[in-house]
Amino acid sequence: MTDRSVADISTSNTTLEPMNIQAWFSSDTPFTAEEFGKYKKFITANVYNFNDFQKFFPAEVISNGAKFKNSPDKAYKVAQGWLVLGEYAKSIDWLGEIANPDANVLYLKALAQRELGQFDLACQNFESAEKSGYDQFDISMEVVCTLRRAGKFEEAHDKLNRASRIGEIRAEYHYQLGRLLQAQGDHQMAITELERATKLDPDNVKANFHLAYMLDLYVDEDSAIEYYKKCVNRPAPSVNALLNLSVIYEEKNQAELAAQCVKTVLAAWPNNKRARMFAKDIEASRFMYFDEDREKRVDRRNKVLEIPISDFELSVRSRNCLRKMNIRTVGDLLNVTEAELLAYKNFGETSLLEIKQILGSKNLRLGQLVEDSGKSLKPGMEIVEEDNVDQELLDESIDELNLSVRSRKCLDRLNIRTIGELTIRTEAELLGCKNFGMTSLTEVNEKLSEKGLALRKLDS
Repeated sequence: MTDRSVADISTSNTTLEPMNIQAWFSSDTPFTAEEFGKYKKFITANVYNFNDFQKFFPAEVISNGAKFKNSPDKAYKVAQGWLVLGEYAKSIDWLGEIANPDANVLYLKALAQRELGQFDLACQNFESAEKSGYDQFDISMEVVCTLRRAGKFEEAHDKLNRASRIGEIRAEYHYQLGRLLQAQGDHQMAITELERATKLDPDNVKANFHLAYMLDLYVDEDSAIEYYKKCVNRPAPSVNALLNLSVIYEEKNQAELAAQCVKTVLAAWPNNKRARMFAKDIEASRFMYFDEDREKRVDRRNKVLEIPISDFELSVRSRNCLRKMNIRTVGDLLNVTEAELLAYKNFGETSLLEIKQILGSKNLRLGQLVEDSGKSLKPGMEIVEEDNVDQELLDESIDELNLSVRSRKCLDRLNIRTIGELTIRTEAELLGCKNFGMTSLTEVNEKLSEKGLALRKLDS
């Protein structure tokens, strides 16, 4: 890939036209979809516009609440404002003040309900909006999106099939199909459908972003860059696209471009947690010495250490004992001694001999990593009784954690495919992977904590 200048990701030539936020209630006429979209884009473009609206809007509602409730159009505008601020329950409450809701009211209510996870109610109101005159195809796509988020994939496919005749020439149809296939793990077909969406609508930010994300993970970083840039070189550039783009540039040792992406985010959202942590990671990487020969040696060694125990023909007794000790790879075996294995109940000399023969065939031995470290490490593997292990949870794909691109790609390099394979790793092992910094470690720890799990500890 040819080097790109910082100017390639500059957004200076794609600024939003200033808008008067105080004009929100200046007219009784409801916003058209286009007008509302422009206001929403302007308000959410940066923290300054957002804060201005956050101060103005609630104060205006409090001052004129009674008057607004007596006007369906004003009540509708209030509901739109709460939606922009992410106050979905308040948006629904104000829509409830409208006595005879039309298609637009029902549609807005469904959007808010979906964000609150009220998927069944959202589908009902989307369909009611259609009966009241809202565009049939648009409603079908919103219902598909809602069903996907609810995990009802078969119903979503059925809805898409019924819209396929007109949908074949519509970008939104291919976008929704691509997202559905992505959710089901069919990555190649998802990419194909998202590519079709971007060809039909080259400026579709949603399709460009998710296509870039998929290409970055599974196919080609260079192509991902081009699609991410379509989300960036525009008014109100996508924050997530900028951050994902910074990860790619950093991995390509283009620190200036990575830093520019992060600076663009921080200029608009100074307190963005991810951007601030990314900035620290990028700055730290400038002072890291990269030894390519050493990296190759480490990669060769890691390939051996990462061989799963399941690849070897072990007796049932040995396999069960190792599983209960959370010993899943060759590397785990090198971190325990003979005495520590024999101390575990049901693990006898026969099993020990079996393990030693396997390691010996690869010129390895038990406890080797402990010896190489120059200090006595405790095994650090919590021995858990079978009844306490949620094996289904441990066998779940790493996709279930919904990690960022940076974290996901690092785990791919370590050949970590399931949540169980992640939990047997230590923080030090993960931090040893190129480009896996404190930002990614914090994210992984938070995601595991949500599921009641944690990374393996070496020290008690």
